[in-house]
Amino acid sequence: MTTPPLPRICVIGDELVAGVGDPRGLGWVGRVAARTTVEPRPEFYQLAAPQETTSGLFGRWESEVERRWMPEADNRLIVALGSADVIADLSLARSRLNLANILDTAQARRIPTYVVGPPPANPDDAPQIAELSAAFQDVAQRRRVPFVDTFTPLHPHEQWNADIASSPQHLPGQAGYGLLAWLVLHSGWHEWIGQDPTS
Repeated sequence: MTTPPLPRICVIGDELVAGVGDPRGLGWVGRVAARTTVEPRPEFYQLAAPQETTSGLFGRWESEVERRWMPEADNRLIVALGSADVIADLSLARSRLNLANILDTAQARRIPTYVVGPPPANPDDAPQIAELSAAFQDVAQRRRVPFVDTFTPLHPHEQWNADIASSPQHLPGQAGYGLLAWLVLHSGWHEWIGQDPTS
């Protein structure tokens, strides 16, 4: 019997990818990894750059993931987007183009890709983050790439907002990262990774 190739998943994004602010140190990526039980078990590589815009992400992602992928592996990419574009006053058109270029390159290379949208952060930026999230979702859906809308369910969520309010950096804590992980796990994750959702 042939052994299936090892899933090797690179997660690129901002400080949320690294779980900054989580007292357990797991973040959402660690929680999702713990609930992913396909065999062989995937290897997760978290490639985080704090407060990174999509322009910065676009500029580094290929060189970062190339160091970690293997020709014989089932190489995959998760693009975890934050709200730094809003803070940097990047135009919506530029944000869309940066994500589109990443996804188009990954598709040309036949790399399965999954996109996690920006969650709520500073309440003052909520309208702009909502607009940014919708733009990212449109880019992903046009390419039939799975997209997790984290903004819409978390914006009114009491526990999420309590986490954000208690953090000077507007970062989630243990509960907030658990919510992010739950959203990923219930947004096409099991189908994307090839796992029976009942397992």
